[in-house]
Amino acid sequence: MLTPPNSKRTWLFCLCSGVTLFVSGGLMTVFPCGTASGEETTALLAELSRPISDAEDLAPLIAQAKDKPFVLLGEASHGTSEFYSWRADISRILVKEHGFNYIAVEGDWDACYELNRYVKDMPGAADNAEDALRAFDRWPPWMWANRDVETLVEWLRGYNKDREAKDKVGFYGIDVYGFEGSLRGAVEYLESLGDEDAAEAARAVHECLDPYMSHSHAYSRAVHAGIANCALPAEAVVTLLREQEETLRAKDEVAWFNAKQHALVVKNAERHYRVMALRSGNSWNKRVAHFQRTVERLADFYGPDAKGIVWAHNTHIGDARATPMADGGQHNIGQLLRVKHGDHNVYPVGFGTHRGAVLAGRSWGGAMERMPTPLAMPGSLEDMLYQTGHDAQLLLLDRSLMDGVLGAPLPHRAIGVTYDPAAEHRNYVPTVLPQRYDAFIFIAETTPLDPIHE
Repeated sequence: MLTPPNSKRTWLFCLCSGVTLFVSGGLMTVFPCGTASGEETTALLAELSRPISDAEDLAPLIAQAKDKPFVLLGEASHGTSEFYSWRADISRILVKEHGFNYIAVEGDWDACYELNRYVKDMPGAADNAEDALRAFDRWPPWMWANRDVETLVEWLRGYNKDREAKDKVGFYGIDVYGFEGSLRGAVEYLESLGDEDAAEAARAVHECLDPYMSHSHAYSRAVHAGIANCALPAEAVVTLLREQEETLRAKDEVAWFNAKQHALVVKNAERHYRVMALRSGNSWNKRVAHFQRTVERLADFYGPDAKGIVWAHNTHIGDARATPMADGGQHNIGQLLRVKHGDHNVYPVGFGTHRGAVLAGRSWGGAMERMPTPLAMPGSLEDMLYQTGHDAQLLLLDRSLMDGVLGAPLPHRAIGVTYDPAAEHRNYVPTVLPQRYDAFIFIAETTPLDPIHE
């Protein structure tokens, strides 16, 4: 359950039969309520619902998404196989039939670039998808090193096989975590230029951040203690690459683009952790701003008519203004892209499940576990969708629906990489469904990912 800090809005929704949860000003109150609204909402969801069983049933969604520059595909957890397989079906259709240029995921740039090398058959690429996926050795590895991603990556390689280099579909990461890989990548590129200024900048940023390689939270503590601050050397590397952009792009645009993104990951990761440590700003917003700019840089890289697909958690791709996040001063990539590029250019798709099992850890960095996903709480979006009777279903949403019962927030489940099924009641985010997403895919019973690393 997300309780909004300094909430400016009142969030009112049925949590279970006969009970309403009232959230206002960061305070929560529970009191009795009637069930008529819940019955009316369930009936409307049933009316909107379209049963789906295979990729062909996605045609109505594809028809709406196919011309959008940014299609955002969510997930209600980071460890559910069906969310990945349905996203892969949508992605394959958009790539093959509608010319989408890249897939960008909530993963590390450095590790994801190994998949990009593989799907494009670039020099230095792994021999097979499984080997490429072993680059994901930072916790939680199962997010991308799993069999569903392996299947998609092999398909992308086959699709790209006979295409010109400029027309090959790419696979990229948009996160700031795992900055140590990007630090190495930026340093290696700068040193390869044979420029003393570049080499000096590389040595400075490496010397500053090297003690915190693979221990980014230790950097946060060092900043807080006043014994480290790598902001200036990290910024210097990005500045140097910008100053030489014209020359470096002419020499090898692909290598320059990769190196610049490495440098930006280092700079923005340093900013993310520094702000977290100093508590002088919102580290969440620093991270999602990097998400947004990375996706926009990819769009620029592929040209004015580029179309991209983003895979990330519902919390990132669904418009934050439809949840208490916005009242707490937080935004996300769904909101940022809509504001900058217009609702008509962004198509967010949410996902959810009623029950099943999921891969997650009990704590950050903890052992991977196959955990039960309990039955959705009565009165939640997932519970109401389950009552429609379809094992898997698609809902197409329209802003006009906000004028009716779907204009009221519903509890909507969100499971992260850390999870405690016994504390399930904490995992529901009040959501105005047609404001948050343009479409929603619901799978009644889901199964955990099949990880490559055990």
